[in-house]
Amino acid sequence: MLLRNLSPLLSIVFGVLILTNPKLLSTLVGIYLLLTGLVGLGVINLNL
Repeated sequence: MLLRNLSPLLSIVFGVLILTNPKLLSTLVGIYLLLTGLVGLGVINLNL
């Protein structure tokens, strides 16, 4: 349930960071994909 809240929030934060510093694009996309994949596989449990 928290993942539904996490994904849009990360997208907004990363979008703002990319707009302010475009050099971060590949790093932020990589972090986003890793976090989303780990949460999706259940490696990281975000049920608080």
